[in-house]
Amino acid sequence: MEKDQVVDSLLLAIEDARMRYHRIALLVGIAGSGKTSALQAVHSYSNAPIHNVGVELSRLMLELSEKERSIGLSRLFLDAMASPGADVVLLDRIEFLFHPRLQANPLELLKALGKTTVVVASWPGHTEGPYLAYSKPSHPEHKRYDIGDLVIVETESRQS
Repeated sequence: MEKDQVVDSLLLAIEDARMRYHRIALLVGIAGSGKTSALQAVHSYSNAPIHNVGVELSRLMLELSEKERSIGLSRLFLDAMASPGADVVLLDRIEFLFHPRLQANPLELLKALGKTTVVVASWPGHTEGPYLAYSKPSHPEHKRYDIGDLVIVETESRQS
């Protein structure tokens, strides 16, 4: 899918997500598929705040022990990604949330943030039928999540 098409699809997905229980729109694609540039374009159209999740959370966790990191991740994530006054927030580079030592469920973190704002996040992976996958099936951190009522925009056509 061309960048302009992805951006247009994301802008429509934001409106669709506003009407859902989980106000989440995920931009799904593999590394290098244009997720970051699409989010930056949406940011320029909408002025919605954009966060680099990996950079922001790792900076906040530097002083914490491993146990404190996993226990406090949810609160840190919600506090760091909350953007008072914004009805949409854009999240990029969420791979950090999948780190095994954090023992986190990235999708549940996004859903928690989606209770107060529309969340548009770049998801590093692909869809597998009714599931959202993180990483390739051969990767040791491969996980699948039920798509449920989430709005999905894929950066490229799935190949059989």
